[in-house]
Amino acid sequence: MRYAVIDFETTGDQPSDDIIQVGLVVIEDGAISRRYASLVKPNKAIPEFIVQLTGITDAMVADAPALEDVLSDMLPLLADSALVAHNAGFDHMFLRYACERSGYLPFDGRVLDTIPVLRVLFPGLTSLQLSMVSAAFGLEHDRPHQADSDAEATALIWIRCLERFDELPLMTVQKIAQLFESDPGDLGWFFQEMRLYKEQQSVIDPDTERYFRQYVLNVGDWDQEKPARSEKEDETIGKSETFDSFYGKIRENLRERFEHFEEREAQQQMIMEVESAFDAGRHLMVEAGTGTGKSLGYLIPSLYYGIKEDKKVIVSTHTINLQEQLRGRDIPLLQDIFPVPFRAAVLKGRSHYLCLRKFEQKLYNRDFASEKDDRISAAQMVVWLSETKHGDDEELYFANRGAEFWQTVASDTDSCLNRMCPWFKKCFYHRARNEANIADVVITNHSLLFTDIQAENRLLPAYKQLVIDEAHHFEEVASKHLGMDLHYGSMVNTLLWLYKDARSGQLPSLQFRLERGSEQKAAEWNAAIESVYPRLARIKEEWDKLTELLFLLIGERMDVSSGETGQAVLRLKPDSLPKSWSSLQVIEENIYLEITETAKKLDRLVSELKEETDEFSTSSVLTDLSGSVKQLVRHRDVLRFCMRMPEAEHVYWLEASPYYKSKSVQLFAVPLDVSQLLKQHFFDTKDSVVLTSATLTVNKSFQYSASQLGLQPLSDEEKVKTVQLPSPFQYRQQALVLIPRDFPSVKGATADAAFLEALAGSLADVAVETKGRMLVLFTSHRMLKQIHPELKERLKPHAIHVLGQGVDSGNRSKLIRMFRSHSASVLLGTSSFWEGVDIPGEALTCLAIIRLPFQPPNHPLVEAKNEQVKKNNQNPFTALSVPQAVIRFKQGFGRLVRTAQDRGVVIIYDTRVLETSYGRNFLYSLPGPKIEHMNTQHLVSRISDWMGGENG
Repeated sequence: MRYAVIDFETTGDQPSDDIIQVGLVVIEDGAISRRYASLVKPNKAIPEFIVQLTGITDAMVADAPALEDVLSDMLPLLADSALVAHNAGFDHMFLRYACERSGYLPFDGRVLDTIPVLRVLFPGLTSLQLSMVSAAFGLEHDRPHQADSDAEATALIWIRCLERFDELPLMTVQKIAQLFESDPGDLGWFFQEMRLYKEQQSVIDPDTERYFRQYVLNVGDWDQEKPARSEKEDETIGKSETFDSFYGKIRENLRERFEHFEEREAQQQMIMEVESAFDAGRHLMVEAGTGTGKSLGYLIPSLYYGIKEDKKVIVSTHTINLQEQLRGRDIPLLQDIFPVPFRAAVLKGRSHYLCLRKFEQKLYNRDFASEKDDRISAAQMVVWLSETKHGDDEELYFANRGAEFWQTVASDTDSCLNRMCPWFKKCFYHRARNEANIADVVITNHSLLFTDIQAENRLLPAYKQLVIDEAHHFEEVASKHLGMDLHYGSMVNTLLWLYKDARSGQLPSLQFRLERGSEQKAAEWNAAIESVYPRLARIKEEWDKLTELLFLLIGERMDVSSGETGQAVLRLKPDSLPKSWSSLQVIEENIYLEITETAKKLDRLVSELKEETDEFSTSSVLTDLSGSVKQLVRHRDVLRFCMRMPEAEHVYWLEASPYYKSKSVQLFAVPLDVSQLLKQHFFDTKDSVVLTSATLTVNKSFQYSASQLGLQPLSDEEKVKTVQLPSPFQYRQQALVLIPRDFPSVKGATADAAFLEALAGSLADVAVETKGRMLVLFTSHRMLKQIHPELKERLKPHAIHVLGQGVDSGNRSKLIRMFRSHSASVLLGTSSFWEGVDIPGEALTCLAIIRLPFQPPNHPLVEAKNEQVKKNNQNPFTALSVPQAVIRFKQGFGRLVRTAQDRGVVIIYDTRVLETSYGRNFLYSLPGPKIEHMNTQHLVSRISDWMGGENG
């Protein structure tokens, strides 16, 4: 097949804009056969931002050929070809208009877009930006945004796509083609062509042993998995050898493995402390800064102890990200250097795993909510199934409605057939559980630890040793998980799963099966289902009415600017409820009764049908239906709890977005103090809990963190030990903290015009000096959005990009990728950017902290905790607000220096660090950088000196 790969550079993105450069690459028999490129003379001046983007100036195109001449050279090369482009809609539109303007017949061949094809064939690609895909494939793309270079890169990517089809198993290609059978577009045609080509090529199919129920899998049966060592080996390993000599072997192996291996004193100390805590059966709090290497600091002693004592050690992280990092980076390294074989398993919440039964049913029934998006998501997953060993959604990168598609095929307890399921021995969730049972160390996350407590410890294997990484989040996650919440959309989604319209939903699907079946009671069962529909409609109606009234309550009582997120929040106090509350409770009562009756009817129907039918597809629908009913009942119970507020020790509140109004209403009920629950479930029942983080101390003391976690008293070293490890970085040489002492201050929650003007000016001046490479941390979305356009305008003449969270993208990973890929950039972020952002090297040389990160005092949970502290005759500001803000501040500061080679500047624009008695808590908690204060006008020259000189 012949493909013509095109790319245009233009003066804008509207049909009225002009083409200024074309690039064309012809592919025949899987290789490049022709190239054509030319500048084009436009009818108007090239806008400045296009010049910056492409490097093409008016002078360069002044003597270029006219569009008609370029088309006369180019169009013959498109004959008998399928047109290919990256984001083809754009290039095809410009080609169509160009032909029309120049009097040529329009191109009438097939048009293929690389983006959906890449999505399907490479389901793990994290970005589909042309330069990112080129980098992922190891392709040269030396001049992005120049048509010849872009066309060349796109052609090489397209060749890689064609090669990928050659590599895929025949059945996978057939499955993809099957999904697109009814697609009348060019993408559907292309997948059918690839299927025909593949069927002609494959004389002997080498992949048949991986086929199961007409899918290609990359896993065997999970019950065939074996522990890392035989029982005989387990009896001898580590029993006669001290930890010192065992660790000595690991260090020896590390030296052999790494040419420039450097011993890290802090890491060694941490390894010894963790081993000693396990051995003595005591708890340990370790603050270990960036660069300590704390993952190995706890994994080495955990594995040693787990193997030697034949006991399971659980490691819990706050983020899935860190779980993935441990699985992808640290565990493989340890498997290389460990003196004995071991197994480490990763276990996540159930919804992270694919349910193969649901996926099979979904594709069999073609049950697609959005034909175009869901087809691509399903095809992506068909390819992914031929590669994945974990079946875990973190390996997939969906677009558009992909995440919604995943929700419909994710594993869940309520709809699991367990051993009755034909997929049981291939099941990814049961595989992960089995791997955890035979592993020495299990890596999980804080959320699952608490879900396990709620499930009476039935999810995780039994354990007495626990490591909690990112421990500064542990109390917050406990609050969230030991509490409950209900979002408007959760109730609606469950109702829609049951019945969306006459065509889709679990109940219509069941009716369809019953009508086709021969069961005598089919008419009776159908009537029972029909009788449920009006009830579901009433539940939806009453729920809409209730959430609308709740939103009005929030709107009346609150200024819509609550904190960082822009969410409106209203606390509900049982002793001072709004006047209309009793009428809202009447609506809740109606919802409660309707759901109860619906659940009774459907439960009865399901149990009758289960007795009568053993057909897999029907029992599969029944299991899913039963799961949805359980979910609906859970929503009913959470709603009742939040509306009746039976527990005095809980905090209740409502949240909503001013943009999505009642459709965003969420009810919360959270325990006020989780420290006693943490004590009861962890510190009193586990032999040894190790808590570690880069930020556990305030003013060098662990007291605040310990009290929040219920880990008291710290004076008893037999039971709890605290260790603050020295940082391996030379902060005095690597980081300079600057405080502009004359900077305007902010009164209250909102900034005035003088502050915003001064801030935009100072940030712009600094950004010009540092050539971008700057991260700006805000505590409020509103302020970020106020600064963004002004800063963008000021930095435009200097070709420095400004990227704003929630403005340019809401996706943190995407923003960081954009920031890294364009060195002259300033990135503005709020809450999620204060931690977990890792931008080492020269990409980040300046960090600006706009305000000290105090939590909004009007947030219901903060407010209730403050009231509690007041009752104990303490000052809530010094007991809670300052320590919390210091820990967050230290996290923010930690974004700058990520390696021993990093060097940069931190600017603190909040003069409270100098002017208030509590301000010193922030500066004293930093790991020893150079700190200077000066007038704002001297910032730039000081930065210039520091960045230019070795020691400033």
